[in-house]
Order: sequence, then structure tokens, then C-alpha cells
Amino acid sequence: MTETLERLRTAIEDRSATVGVAGLGYVGLPLAIEFAKAGFRVTGLDPDASRVDAVNRGVSYIGDVRSEDLAEVTGGGRLMASASWELASQLDAIVICVPTPFSVNREPDLSFVRAATEEIARRLRPGQLIVLESTTYPGTTQEVLRPILEAGGLRVGREFCLAYSPERVDPGNPHYHIANTPKLLAGVTPLCTALGSALYEKAVIKVVPLSSPRAAEMAKLLENIFRNVNIALVNELAMLCDRMGLDVWEVVEAAATKPFGFMSFQPGPGVGGHCIPVDPVYLSWKAKEYDFYTNFITLAAEVNANMPYFVVQKLLRLLAGKGGRVLGTRVLVLGVTFKRNVADVRNSPAVKLLELMLDHGIDVAYHDPLVPELEVKGTRLQSLPLTAEVVESADCVILHTDHATFSYDWIVAHARFVFDTRNATREVKAGREKVVRL
Repeated sequence: MTETLERLRTAIEDRSATVGVAGLGYVGLPLAIEFAKAGFRVTGLDPDASRVDAVNRGVSYIGDVRSEDLAEVTGGGRLMASASWELASQLDAIVICVPTPFSVNREPDLSFVRAATEEIARRLRPGQLIVLESTTYPGTTQEVLRPILEAGGLRVGREFCLAYSPERVDPGNPHYHIANTPKLLAGVTPLCTALGSALYEKAVIKVVPLSSPRAAEMAKLLENIFRNVNIALVNELAMLCDRMGLDVWEVVEAAATKPFGFMSFQPGPGVGGHCIPVDPVYLSWKAKEYDFYTNFITLAAEVNANMPYFVVQKLLRLLAGKGGRVLGTRVLVLGVTFKRNVADVRNSPAVKLLELMLDHGIDVAYHDPLVPELEVKGTRLQSLPLTAEVVESADCVILHTDHATFSYDWIVAHARFVFDTRNATREVKAGREKVVRL
């Protein structure tokens, strides 16, 4: 081990190391707070001036982060934020937590990762540890980050260290968060793994070292594709049950009574968020490099992507059965986020649902307490207040996202007709004749 890396190890162990977190979103901000709570001096780097200002004032803009917790570490001088990359050279460890979306052609978009890595590379010095947390395809750390970082002459494992540790954030989960969720980590060299593990061990309950960054990158994709495939299975079953005249919710609940060999997944209007619909795209794209086609995984992604179309087709059938009028029908969508109690509309099926209804000439509106406005087909829609008048004036109310703040008894009582895509009305007793479930 070189002298500079030995100093880095000592600084990590005695917590005198300075830690940077690039990207202060739903992954980066909670991580920065955990490192600060662990005793490190942390600098958050983000190009969004409003985020930087909010962090420095101790005001949270992330649903899972309490302002009190943020203010505690900023007020104590353990965490500060900046939009300037010039600070990167002063940091001993830098964790990259930037978005990894897919392009309009459904190919991996690593532009944010590349941009962050290039900024770090311009200021890279001996004795630094760089860790990527963004979800990506196997090979990214070594094939994309490593060449950029080594272009200046420094070498991984000798002058600096490089590792991959995938984020495992589950927005809205009240039980599991960064500190009590085991962390996968793999360095490009054994020394990189050791130093990366030493850093994270100070902030999380357990670090699970892997043999290579590619293994860690693949493990992260497996975690999310596992959910995508199983959601697709139950969504396809929901479409079959609809055709056969069966209640898919009854079927799923019945199967779930088996105490072994079955894991319950719920159908819905589609999948959304930052990972579940994106990860199959990343893996399928990379697999083609090896002349391998992930047909099973791709098919599952297609099933889930088609769910908004199924929901709209069923809606049209239901409306036709209630009078035959579609054009000009007023439909109110309740909840537009991809997940309950989470203010995140990234890849939410609600957007596609609204677009499809507009294409059919339906007069659409929505209410979501977490999303004041939403862009649909180039038009900004405003969230309507959830009043008796708004609900009663709709020909149909679609329950898209089952937020805990909704009173489903009240909604059913005031609605003319409810199309429930989440089984949110399962406990409602009065007015059942007005409810149709997915």
C-alpha cells in the first residue's frame, strides 16, 4: 500500500477523512446525512442551487428525510453543500449518486455519471477513494469510470481507489433505510474493496464485499429485475382473470395463505420509479454485447409497460357499459406518483394513463397531495382540491396511487363510479356496487 493510501485508511478509521457526496437526491442526501452522523465531515455536491441552499439551511426536500435530522448535522458543522466541483480535490472520498435514466430510444443514459466522473478526474489527486452508487449495467465502473479517472496518469489501487456500492433505497419504507440495510461493495482491487468497506462500515449495519464491481452491478440489477418479473407475472394474471371473470385480488390473497413456496406480489396499473422500469433496459442492452438476449426479462418489462393500455381499455368497456359515452367523459385520477406516500412521478404509469385518456377524448383531471402540478403531453395540469364537488362531478374516479391520506370510504360515498387499480377500497363496505377493481 502506498503512503497516501495508508493515510487514507488511517483517516477513515479515525473518521478524520472528508467525504463528498455527488448528487443530493433521494439517494445522495440520506447517505450524506448518515456519513455525517457517523462522525465524518461531509460535503454535498449538486448543480441545483435550490438544493444546495435548502441543505445549508437544514430544510429537507426529500420525503424520507426529516428537516430536524438534516438541521442537526448541518448545524453541527458536519454537513455542508456546494455547487462547486472545485471542492472535490479537498475530499478524501467521493461517492457518486447521480441519475442513470434511459434515453428516448430506451438505451442506457450515463451522461450524468460521465459528467460527474470527468469533474472528479480533473481534480483527482493521490489518496482519494471514488465510489459509484448509481444503478447501472455490469462493467460500468471498470469500463467507463476507470479510464476517465486514470486518463491523468494516476492508477487505481496504487494512487487512488475505485469501488462500486449500489444504492438500496426504498422510498417510503418506514422500516428499512440506509443505516440498517446491508451494503454491497466491490472494489476494482482488493485494496479498493478494503478501503471502501472501511468507509461504509462506519455508517451502515453491515458491508457485504463482492469479488468485483461487475458482480455488484449485476446483483443490484437482479434485485430490481426480480421485482419487475414478479409484478409482470401477477399483472398478466390480472389480465387473464379479467377475461375469465375472476377476481385477481381474491386469487392472490388465497395463494398468499400458503406458508411456503410463494411470495405475494400485487397487480397494478404499471410500474414506475427510478429503478424497476429502467433496470431491465440496462441489462438487456449490455447482454447484447455478449450475443445474449434476455427474452424473459424483456417480456416482463413489456407486460408492465402495457398495463396502462389495459387499464384504459377496461375503462372504455366500463364506460360503454354505463351509457356508451366516452368523448367528453370526466375522469378524475387520484394519485399520480409511482408509489404510495412518495412524491415521485418518475416513470409513473399515471402519466401514460392520462395521455391515453386524452387521446380518447376524455376530459381528465387529477388530485395528488404530493404533486401540485404535472406535465402531460406538453400541458401543465394542476392538482384539483379533493372536495365533494370535484369527486361528484366526475363520471369516473380512478384510484391510481393508494396514498394513506385518502379516505376511501369518503371517496366511494361521493363518487358516481370508482375504478380501483390498487385494491385500495378493499375495506370499504358501503357503496361496493359503485366499485370495480382491476
